[in-house]
Amino acid sequence: MEMIRRLTLELRNKKPGEVKELVLDNCLSDDGKVIGLSSDFENLEFLSMINVSLMSISNLPKLNKLRKLELSDNRISGGLEVLAERTPNLTHLNLSGNRIKDINTLEPLKKLPNLRSLDLFNCEVTTLINYRESVFTLLPQLSYLDGFDADDQEAPDSDPEADGDGVEDEYENGEENDDYEEDDLDEEVIDDEDDDDDDLEGEEEEDGLDDEVRISTITEEDEDEDGEDDEEDEADDGEKRKRNLEDEGEEDPEDEEDDEDD
Repeated sequence: MEMIRRLTLELRNKKPGEVKELVLDNCLSDDGKVIGLSSDFENLEFLSMINVSLMSISNLPKLNKLRKLELSDNRISGGLEVLAERTPNLTHLNLSGNRIKDINTLEPLKKLPNLRSLDLFNCEVTTLINYRESVFTLLPQLSYLDGFDADDQEAPDSDPEADGDGVEDEYENGEENDDYEEDDLDEEVIDDEDDDDDDLEGEEEEDGLDDEVRISTITEEDEDEDGEDDEEDEADDGEKRKRNLEDEGEEDPEDEEDDEDD
């Protein structure tokens, strides 16, 4: 897709002055140069032209508000002095995967006082001895080179200095406090749910104890009833035996024993 056609699609019926971010990745540049962009994009802050076969950025228009420029995976080998003239407020520059071979090629970047982050991954210059020390010495305004600072500490995912955004306005407007209040409410709800769970567990334990007591009581009652039934059965058997002996004209052995005693 040609760059001009891609520009038309990305505008989405907006005027160039209304656009703050523009992504032209993977489209085809014209003879390795930027085409279609103009200084009418006066409010542009983010521009991405990754893998568009760029060989030169000499046609880059004046973009005073541009802060982040993505130019990775192109064929740029020099001509970086254009950046200081056309994008004076640049804070982030990605040149990884280009044809930059010498430290001296980066010297024009000294004229970008706000440059905080520079990426040169997969450029031949990174294979030079003392590459990192040389770049940090050449560009003292840099905070991060290839994602790490001078002490080899990795850059955070979102770095205010590299992005040039500073503190978000939303925190100044009290939105941060709203977020905290929502978090507090969520924590209270969670605590209430935990308390309810504890109460349910306690009730279940009490129910379990009550069931055990009821079972024990029922068992004891059953044993008592069984004992009484056995006694009644024995008494009934004795009376039946006595009646049978009387009917047959025989005396109860126990009565005979009583007569002998007399």
